[in-house]
Amino acid sequence: MFFNFSQDVAIDLGTANTLVYIRGEGIVLNEPSIVVVDSDTNEVREIGYEALQMHERTHQDIETIWPLRDGVIADFKVAEEMIQGLLRKVKTNWLTSIRSMVVCVPSGITEVEKRAVRDSAEHAGARKVNLVSEPMAAAIGIGLDIQEAVGNMVVDIGGGTTEIAVIALSGIVLDESLRVGGSELDKAIVQYFKRNHNLLIGSRTAERIKCEVGSAIELDTEMELSVKGRDLVSGIPKVRTISSVNVREALHDNLEQISAAVLRTLERTPPELGADVLERGIMMTGGGALLQGIDQMLRDRVELPVYVAEDPLKAVVRGTGEVLENLEDYERVLT
Repeated sequence: MFFNFSQDVAIDLGTANTLVYIRGEGIVLNEPSIVVVDSDTNEVREIGYEALQMHERTHQDIETIWPLRDGVIADFKVAEEMIQGLLRKVKTNWLTSIRSMVVCVPSGITEVEKRAVRDSAEHAGARKVNLVSEPMAAAIGIGLDIQEAVGNMVVDIGGGTTEIAVIALSGIVLDESLRVGGSELDKAIVQYFKRNHNLLIGSRTAERIKCEVGSAIELDTEMELSVKGRDLVSGIPKVRTISSVNVREALHDNLEQISAAVLRTLERTPPELGADVLERGIMMTGGGALLQGIDQMLRDRVELPVYVAEDPLKAVVRGTGEVLENLEDYERVLT
């Protein structure tokens, strides 16, 4: 009877989105990692999609909080409330408890930050918590055989971090965690239009610009998009037409940081593993891999094959779920 009212859960606790996987059911939830809090009582009002609808539209009595920053927990209490709220959305009934939980974390996370993630998961009701690094989960999620004596290189561009790792024999041979991800790209777009076009836009508009007309390389046909924002000279709302050329210029510095980090990792890779990467190529995962032409940009820079995984946004949670389903087989990859 106890077993029937227990669930095993895997969570991709991301800066921008949190995805939940339940043993035997698969991915059951994918919602923004945002919470609306009452400013007077500090009580949580909304979580996930409902909270995102209020973002940048709140008044003085409520505020929106992203409890994770750069892939790690920045607000412990709110993160705990968010995890509990999201899990309530997927529980089959009020008696259901969480027997085991696997949570993925950035490879560059400190011991203190690991403790914060573990504590949040335990306070959310998990009796046993295991952690797995994001690049390892991404490699498992896209079907790479991490247990063989062959090198695989994964570049996971998430909302808060870019994780670069060379993996072999169920371990990370070397890695680099760069605190540049989708959120930083959005900020770069906001700053660019503020600085060059005297137009102030919100982060949600910046994300829409990135998704619709953003690119890492020159396009055969450049695109345009009408954008609403506040004119910083007149102070009134205006509509401007921007092009993919503008967006590419805004993203250039951050994309250059990612390329440089991949090059540094390749330079440190042992020769035999480097030969494996040359043969197998570099696999890209995470939401950032969906940016137009980013694989081509990286291919031109490192002169190696670069591939974007199928459904890269869910690669990490698929891998975390695979670890949950086969804990004994993947015991060596747990941190």
